[in-house]
Amino acid sequence: MPTDAAQTGQAAARAPRMVPPRREPPSRDLPILAYLRSIRDNGLLGFPKAAFEEWVTRRGLLGRSSYILNDPEAIRRFLVENQANYARTVGTIRILRPILGDGLLISEGAEWRHQRRTLAPAFTPRAIDGLVPHIDRAVTDGIAALRPVAAAGPVDLFATFHSLALDIAGRAMFSVGMDRQGPQLRAFIAEYSVRIGRPHVLDVLMPPGWPTPLGWPRARFRKRWIPFLDSVIRARAEAAANFNGDLLDLLTAARNPETGQPFNLQELRDQVATMILAGHETTAGTLFWASYMLALCPEIQEQVAAEARAADLTDPTGCHADGRLPLTRAVIDETLRLYPAAFVVVRRALGPDELAGHPVAKGDIVLVSPWVLHRHRKLWDDPDAFDPGRFLPGRPAPARFSYLPFGAGPRVCIGAQFALSEAVIALARLCAAFRIEFVGKEPILPAAVVTTQPENPGAFRLHARD
Repeated sequence: MPTDAAQTGQAAARAPRMVPPRREPPSRDLPILAYLRSIRDNGLLGFPKAAFEEWVTRRGLLGRSSYILNDPEAIRRFLVENQANYARTVGTIRILRPILGDGLLISEGAEWRHQRRTLAPAFTPRAIDGLVPHIDRAVTDGIAALRPVAAAGPVDLFATFHSLALDIAGRAMFSVGMDRQGPQLRAFIAEYSVRIGRPHVLDVLMPPGWPTPLGWPRARFRKRWIPFLDSVIRARAEAAANFNGDLLDLLTAARNPETGQPFNLQELRDQVATMILAGHETTAGTLFWASYMLALCPEIQEQVAAEARAADLTDPTGCHADGRLPLTRAVIDETLRLYPAAFVVVRRALGPDELAGHPVAKGDIVLVSPWVLHRHRKLWDDPDAFDPGRFLPGRPAPARFSYLPFGAGPRVCIGAQFALSEAVIALARLCAAFRIEFVGKEPILPAAVVTTQPENPGAFRLHARD
């Protein structure tokens, strides 16, 4: 008799493959001004057709070379073997530092190694298991609150998932939801992402230390942002007797294994900002795209719902990896393939190198784009189609360095297991509770500036399964 997982795999394999809507890539490199505008408005539009077909593509960029890597061995050298030769670009630091500070995502060199080693115990599988109850309470409460909203009419799922992901982040970080601070936190995030967090041409062109048009607004934002974060951390510290076992406890207890030193207040604040901002943005996007894919593939959606309703989720700890929800996990994996939250990794070369036979000079820009890599014609069968069967148990694993939703090498995302846990739990409980129907008039297209988001979120109806 076939196992449940095998039956799930056979059913998913029989389901027709659906190609979600997207814009066709340009036939050739965009002119330089159009390329710089794409960085500001939608980075996905800057990748030419050749990038999806060739192992390495090069273009001239302001007197330097810019390389897009798809060759797995070149990616290995870039992200693993010689990763110390590549640093974040000036533009990236200008955009992210005002809101993330000098946390793990931004730091480099010795400071990054210090932070990574100090944070590592807070993100072990055992530590993540301890955070799952916080995640699950946020999800179940969020679904309960969604029922009357869904009964009233169409739902803005993107806004809904942003609120849910923020509440998950708040509960995992502080043991409490974001009912009180959530609206102000969302207002800060919206202000930054819509108004001053988008790349400006001069963010890319101006040397380090030179003023840029958005430099002053970002500095003023940070002067308000820091006291807000400090107040949230202080409020949680004052209530420490009532809460325990959350991520803030783990960060506060973290010690550098070499020096024994904890994070100081500034370091702690920067880590909190990084975990909340980076975590909730990426989770909200992943849940939105997964829901959209399932709305377009009702047969697979019904299989996910049946799997979730049959699984014992009394204790959801480890359910993203222990075989209880193989199809749900495969849907998340396939969603991360087609809509990777971090759509590009950009670095500047600190010294000369060679990648797949191409000479890299000091100052050249090197990119690995999961958006391109995950749709590359030489690495994937039917790369533009949504096919969760690729990731079901028993199927061959993707080729090494061809699937990088969380990066690779020393700087692989430290929160990957946490992100997978919350995404699988949330999608399973959502599909068990509702049938998702897309009722928008236009197809939803992706746009990417910092993360991959819907250009037009559209409207959905959620039909209660009860």
